Amino acid sequence: MEQIRGSRNRINEELSKVIVGQADVVEQLLISLFAGGHCLITGAPGLAKTLLVRSIAQIFELEFRRIQFTPDLMPADITGTEILEQMADGHRRMEFVKGPIFANVILADEINRTPPKTQAALLEAMQEYQVTAAGVRHPLAQPFFVLATQNPIEMEGTYPLPEAQLDRFMFNVVMDYLPESNEVDVVKRTTSLTPAPIQALFNGDDVLRFHDIVRKVPIADEIIRYAVQLAAASRPHQPTAPDFVNEMTSWGAGTRAGQYLVLGAKARALLKGRAHVTIEDIQTLAAPVLRHRILLNYRAEANGMRVENVVERLLQHIKSPLMP
Repeated sequence: MEQIRGSRNRINEELSKVIVGQADVVEQLLISLFAGGHCLITGAPGLAKTLLVRSIAQIFELEFRRIQFTPDLMPADITGTEILEQMADGHRRMEFVKGPIFANVILADEINRTPPKTQAALLEAMQEYQVTAAGVRHPLAQPFFVLATQNPIEMEGTYPLPEAQLDRFMFNVVMDYLPESNEVDVVKRTTSLTPAPIQALFNGDDVLRFHDIVRKVPIADEIIRYAVQLAAASRPHQPTAPDFVNEMTSWGAGTRAGQYLVLGAKARALLKGRAHVTIEDIQTLAAPVLRHRILLNYRAEANGMRVENVVERLLQHIKSPLMP
């Protein structure tokens, strides 16, 4: 726990060599890494998503691979394939050649540009931590962390992820444009200086230990109940659903939302130097956990509503255990 508490400032120091701003994005990615989850990143091109993910992989001394998803990408292109190999004794045998998914940190760039069967191959690896080729199971190295990006600008010719597949991502992290002062700093630094190399602070074994420690963080039953109520209230036409949810949504968050709220809150508490979870941890992570699990209906979209508006109203509607 002391190692996690003292790591935040050191990680920020290393990331500041190449990354400017984006404090919330960095925090959410670190929480997901420490909790053992996967992330969906939504943002316009050119916001240094690849650089950020690669830098985090370097800090934790993890093998990094970037896969550019395209309409003609096949499952074997990412998982690997079998080839016929000539042996020294003259015999031939089928040999499995591992694909780029056999790494610790995978950046699945523009995952919505590839057909569903290729998306499914990646999602099997995310859920089962294995790849199946020709009926043979090939386990993936641990830790295994997937960050999938979606381009919110161009949606023509894409294959949106179904809600059941989106639910497997712990967070949907929104990466927005930097403020002007930060953008000036980025342009100045990238056109005048060569960034200092990032130093590794941890390794894969440390990350696996972090996973175990995060799950041992104590949390009050009232806070768990609050997280469950928050997720349950997002489901339309249920007894606990408020009127605005019934009017604005067609689908709500499932049980995984409550699980990831609690798990993420435990990791955030440790990163903040605390050995216990607070209501603030749950409320802070409500948007990244719920924004890809709540589906707005046509009326809400026509009125210009956003999922974040629903999440804000849910936080106001569900009574905090701390309130009298």
